[in-house]
Amino acid sequence: MPGQVGPISNEQEGLLGYLAQMRYVIKLTAHGLTPEQLRAAPSASPLSVGGLIKHCASTEENWIGQIRGAEQKPDFAAYQENFQFAEGETAEELFARYDRAAAVTEKTVAEFGLDHRVPVDHSVPWNRPDLDHFTTRWILLHLIQETARHAGHADIIRESIDGATAYPLMAAAEGWPETPWLKPWTKES
Repeated sequence: MPGQVGPISNEQEGLLGYLAQMRYVIKLTAHGLTPEQLRAAPSASPLSVGGLIKHCASTEENWIGQIRGAEQKPDFAAYQENFQFAEGETAEELFARYDRAAAVTEKTVAEFGLDHRVPVDHSVPWNRPDLDHFTTRWILLHLIQETARHAGHADIIRESIDGATAYPLMAAAEGWPETPWLKPWTKES
């Protein structure tokens, strides 16, 4: 996937396109990492690249589940666990989970549309008390924002692990040729 979202012809296509781009960008932070590096937390926080990707997949599953009518019960232990890339988990399994979540998102948006309403759970303090519903549109915008925020966290963690940054990683993952101003990442660079 290129570094920019392609042409968009309508709002739904744009929202899904930008969400797909943010998923791609956060997954790029894992390019070339070992399982140990995916679990590494080299900054002052306990966050890891693998844990952030796992959290984004879980967050998308939960929000799309709400659109589909799944009952949501806040579970702090499960929330914390979704930030941990556990021993024995693999990048392949993690990416497959995220890809399945993306497919369900695309299907759900096609089925329910952007104006579908989802009741707001007022039992949690982070939901605005003045809102009685979210729409699919709002949820997609929230997922874009959430994924982009965590992609930034993952960028910092990745750079702390081995110095790799976004565009050299993208160049490596996509096989871009080296230019005078951009060298694709390698394990040696």
